[in-house]
Amino acid sequence: MREIVLGDVTITRVVEYFGSVEMSPEDFFPESPEGAWNASWLAPDFLDPRTNTCASAIQTWLLRSEGKTILIDTGVGNHKERPYSPVWSHLNTDFLGNLARAGVRPEDVDLVINTHLHVDHVGWNTYLDDRSWVPTFPNATYLMPRPDFDFWNPANGHQPNLRRGNQNVFEDSVAPVHEAGRTLLWEDGYRIDANLRLDLAPGHTPGSSVVTLESGGDRALFVGDLLHTALQFVEPDTNSCFCENPAQARATRRRLLGWAADANALVLPAHLGGHGGAEVVREGDRFAIKDWAPFARL
Repeated sequence: MREIVLGDVTITRVVEYFGSVEMSPEDFFPESPEGAWNASWLAPDFLDPRTNTCASAIQTWLLRSEGKTILIDTGVGNHKERPYSPVWSHLNTDFLGNLARAGVRPEDVDLVINTHLHVDHVGWNTYLDDRSWVPTFPNATYLMPRPDFDFWNPANGHQPNLRRGNQNVFEDSVAPVHEAGRTLLWEDGYRIDANLRLDLAPGHTPGSSVVTLESGGDRALFVGDLLHTALQFVEPDTNSCFCENPAQARATRRRLLGWAADANALVLPAHLGGHGGAEVVREGDRFAIKDWAPFARL
């Protein structure tokens, strides 16, 4: 099953990629507690023990709410030059075909939400038309957090922890959408509709954000890169190596996992393999996985 219904919102999982990200746990999550990656439950959905590399999904959450078609994050994209992120360079995936099989054409999309502006969250914002990058979803409003828009704009001269890993991303996947007049840059929060809202959740990047779904008695939290891997559910102080403000990332992760546990909300990160998300419960000063999301396992 790739589709579930929560309250009045239908959620479909649209996958671009699943497999190795060619990084070891020691490199990707250098703050991991000693021995944490020896846990058998992490393989094979989150770790390939044969190669000692992390496994990750690149996926878009497709929401249908109040008559609108909404995409949360747009993955890596095709044909893009990523000299310092070679695993994402010059992909040629059938993402738009997967979207079509979910019943959505590019012109059907009303809103695109970029939870933040990293290379693997904005790629399908645009596609290559002859020699120009143009918006993939021509009728959509692209919601981007202004703090990230400013931070990743090369003209502003910031020196991110990601270093050159985001090279070319603003130019080919953000600026063309903005120049086409399709962006809405929000700052403190944004109400999407009666079921959905956007809130800042900084730490991973200055403008990292989450989408909260509250509809009927159902709750879900689309958390982008608040978590990259399921280990961070049970080891919430473990950051990835890409967090711009590590202390803030840990505090934000704990705060939002606490809300999800108390609200019985389904937590849906951008990159979780397996079932794509989980419900959590408090376990002392950490959290435990109560149940996996009801999506088919990748």
